[in-house]
Amino acid sequence: MGIVVRAASDDDAQLIADLTRASWAGKIVETSSGHNETAEQVASDLRHGGAFILLSDGEPVGSVRWLPLDLDPDVWEIVRMGVLPGYRGANLSQHLLEAVIHAAYDRSATELRLAIRGDQPMLIDFYAAMQFELADELEHSHAGDAEPSPRVMRRHL
Repeated sequence: MGIVVRAASDDDAQLIADLTRASWAGKIVETSSGHNETAEQVASDLRHGGAFILLSDGEPVGSVRWLPLDLDPDVWEIVRMGVLPGYRGANLSQHLLEAVIHAAYDRSATELRLAIRGDQPMLIDFYAAMQFELADELEHSHAGDAEPSPRVMRRHL
């Protein structure tokens, strides 16, 4: 299987929105805003941060985005990572995460953060293996009022 991770462009906004919704369907609780992802929201994220698309044998099968924090642009928040159901179980999301880590180093970011939903505790070990640590003193910047706040993990660079 040929795995490639490529940087996303503005032209990928609709593709990323579609990948996010398809990746989250049946996996993430329906009240999550990711199920309502639009190309407009993705385009805004691309203007403020960036994204990567995961390809398997040339087919888009996953994506991830990052956004610098408003109050500290050297801290990036990793958002909306997902891999299509037929491609799960092969650690492909690790390729997306590594791409963000490398981009952060290249652009002199000082820290990466991400949120773990309460219904996804198994992800804590995955991210810990990638040198992220729980940071319960931090609040997730995009936490919604309709759900419990997710736990935040961080990686200092």
